[in-house]
Amino acid sequence: MKFDHHLHTSRHSPDSEMDPLDMLERAREIGLDGVVITEHDYQWAPDELAELSSRAGGLKVFSGVEVSAREGHFLVYGLPDLSEAPPGIAVGDLLEVVERRGAAIVAAHPFRWFQPFDRIVARFGPAFHGVEFVSNNVTAETRAQAEALLASSPMARTGSSDAHHVETLGCYFSEFDAPVDSLADFVAALRSGRVRPRHHQDARLTSGPV
Repeated sequence: MKFDHHLHTSRHSPDSEMDPLDMLERAREIGLDGVVITEHDYQWAPDELAELSSRAGGLKVFSGVEVSAREGHFLVYGLPDLSEAPPGIAVGDLLEVVERRGAAIVAAHPFRWFQPFDRIVARFGPAFHGVEFVSNNVTAETRAQAEALLASSPMARTGSSDAHHVETLGCYFSEFDAPVDSLADFVAALRSGRVRPRHHQDARLTSGPV
């Protein structure tokens, strides 16, 4: 199944211009099976997400969060709320929360803005359930750094758009072997490592083809 699981909407991310309904239409148009909304330090409320899902026409719509941790940005899926994952949390503490809650965590655009992601992994081990290998905000240089790191690591590679505009949605996505019908399924698939990055053939590919 094909999921874009790093994206922002204009409803809860001030830097995004993507309307949620336009997002749904575009996702169906390009053949995605689902999307996971990851606003900056905000997780959609269940009733709000249910209302959007009712208009999705069969598309799976879940919510995670992009946590602005002290050491960079991390995508987290499966937390009941964000009371234990405030902005500025240390990544070590965030990893503990994720494990305790049975959630999943993906490193968003590693090495961006000179983030020493290799040092983070050296300190905490291969603790991330995915590393964003390609996205609209992964450059050729940071992709090469991730490639070098992952060559000797069991951490899975993921793909996603980091879309803030509807035109970018789905340029990259992750493909899962197992059926994903719920957020719990999505978290389980990420934690199992049964995922691989893919790209949309007609999209502008900032990170290059996969």
